Amino acid sequence: MANCGLINDVDLRSHENNLAHRTREIDRERLIVRRGQPFSITLQCSKSLPPKHHLELVLHLGKRDKVLIKVQKERGAGDKWWFNQQGVQDEMLLTLHSSADAIIGQYRLAVLMMSPDGRILEKADKIKFHLLFNPWCKDDVVYLPDESLLQEYVMNEDGVIYRGTWDHIKSNPWNYGQFEDYVMDICFEVLDNSKDALKNSKMDVEHRYDPVYVSRVITAMVNSNGDRGVLTGCWDDSYSGGVPPYRWTGSVPILQQWSKAGARAVKYGQCWVFAAVACTVLRCLGIPTRLITNFSSAHDVDGNLSIDVLLNERLEPLALDGRKKDSSWNFHCWVESWMKRDDLPKGYDGWQVLDPTPQELSDGEFCCGPCPVTAIKEGNLGVKYDAPFLFAEVNADIIHWIVQRDGQRKKVSVDQSGVGRNISTKSVYGDYRDDVTLHYKYPEGSKEEREVYEKAGRKVTEPTNGSAEPGQLKLSIKHAKPVFGTDFDVIVEVKNEGSRDAHAKLTMLVMAVTYNSLHRGECQRQTISVTVPAHKAYKEVLRLHYDDYARCVSEHHPMRVKAFLEAPGENEPIMTVANIPLSMPELLVQAPGKAFVRDQVTAYISFTNPLPVALKGGMFTVEGAGLLTATEIHVNGDIFPGLMVSVEFVFSPMRTGVRKLLVDFDCDRLKDVKGAATVVVGKRYHVLE
Repeated sequence: MANCGLINDVDLRSHENNLAHRTREIDRERLIVRRGQPFSITLQCSKSLPPKHHLELVLHLGKRDKVLIKVQKERGAGDKWWFNQQGVQDEMLLTLHSSADAIIGQYRLAVLMMSPDGRILEKADKIKFHLLFNPWCKDDVVYLPDESLLQEYVMNEDGVIYRGTWDHIKSNPWNYGQFEDYVMDICFEVLDNSKDALKNSKMDVEHRYDPVYVSRVITAMVNSNGDRGVLTGCWDDSYSGGVPPYRWTGSVPILQQWSKAGARAVKYGQCWVFAAVACTVLRCLGIPTRLITNFSSAHDVDGNLSIDVLLNERLEPLALDGRKKDSSWNFHCWVESWMKRDDLPKGYDGWQVLDPTPQELSDGEFCCGPCPVTAIKEGNLGVKYDAPFLFAEVNADIIHWIVQRDGQRKKVSVDQSGVGRNISTKSVYGDYRDDVTLHYKYPEGSKEEREVYEKAGRKVTEPTNGSAEPGQLKLSIKHAKPVFGTDFDVIVEVKNEGSRDAHAKLTMLVMAVTYNSLHRGECQRQTISVTVPAHKAYKEVLRLHYDDYARCVSEHHPMRVKAFLEAPGENEPIMTVANIPLSMPELLVQAPGKAFVRDQVTAYISFTNPLPVALKGGMFTVEGAGLLTATEIHVNGDIFPGLMVSVEFVFSPMRTGVRKLLVDFDCDRLKDVKGAATVVVGKRYHVLE
């Protein structure tokens, strides 16, 4: 190949291109563009292009450049790359047009100088750029036509995750950090380590034009079950050798740790951590994504749309000889991503559920989705992927059984309406909750709900049949919103709506459970005989002391109170259950004064020990997208009851904009204490003298 030294330099115009393609937050130096939108690069030549010579452009993709794409000289069919050129003396402006369904990934571009007889005279082939999905482009299947939604679901690096119980919802700030340094590279590394990519890299790369394929791979790769995924799940409280799930405040340290360890799984995650990491990866790649919390979520193992909760005569959950059992979770998190579903019949475009928490196998992998939210609402369970499992999460029927010593099962009537309540996501307009329950199901008791149940094959729970008289006794549990570390009361009330006095046996049980209903020990139990006069109510007050419940309830677990009533003459024993989350004291986080890029900012954290005992081993973890990487600050010595501890630290913001500073506090007796502050970072303009 003759080298006539025509091409001196290539300018990728990263500043202008990245600004136009909304990727400047990711990187200002490297070229990162979105598909379906043109971008321009400049060739500096030593002289004008000789007559009859022409340029050819070739793109290489994937491991060892296995995928090769020739860029056409003029506009061809919609699914092809093409370019045009404008030359002015020794400068050549090349404008490249990618198709709206181009493969996402890192490209290597070769610019070839061709002679009139078709020989390559010169080649510039060190040109690299990344291509992402483009939700701003109307021909891209991830197109979302609303700028305020795009600002939230693609561009916002801060989020809020909802946890707790359906009637006591807690909000936790989270740092998605999808535009932090090298997070995009790690996202592509996640795709490169999938089973499909390792098995057949060329075929995998060729499928990366499709967000259905890419998002499904991500749900498999965020958990480490059966592959080289990012996070290992742990639900049994023995978090040795890793970070407890509740300590994380953002996705970036998790992704960085996985990458640094050579694609070795990070310990540990639970559902909200899996969902948050998936949200980071999907937003980074350009797929609009939001995190969803489903309260009272069902995990239906056998697919019968019914959750059978088996209890022994002491009201303790029964193990099933090593088999997985149906369960009901206080909450469960997944994500929704926005895309067209060209692989499905009409009517299924829009939000798609993706659940990266490893629960059940799907086509032999621990992945789940994408499944159209519409399919769940309409009960169309044949629609791919994983509609039956997801439908059950928001619609299953919960039935409690007491298994007697002789193995006989006795059905218990439980007063708790259903599964799939207060389905929540962060609002586009600020840090408050949007309820999206009606996207997933028709109103309770409506004609449409009944039709959907019939279509999906779920039994419609009939009211008590006419022949048996409905129960006269009603059972309820009332409680305040207690703070961990205080003593508080729980009131169990038995109401007699009948015309005769009632005699009954009342059992009250206080236990610790995890958010996904794993039993963690009993705190208190009491059985009494009660007589309730006709049309009257009986109240029993349980006093719960910190000294007693601290032995069995950890602060990031709710307390579960069960009341069980057996009365002669009633059809079935009745039970009611209350999950009482213990609220945590808040951290005070402040960053006063004006903040500027690369100038030092001093922030202050203060925390008062609310417990009647000293706290040992205190540690603050601080992080914030565009502000600082995750940093640990250790507290020296014990923090005595009622004592306030204050720390200050200095950081230099890296990027402008409205930023969130997130803090977590952990010690021997208190975990999952969170705080946040908003920091507005400006640019300092230096005035020339």
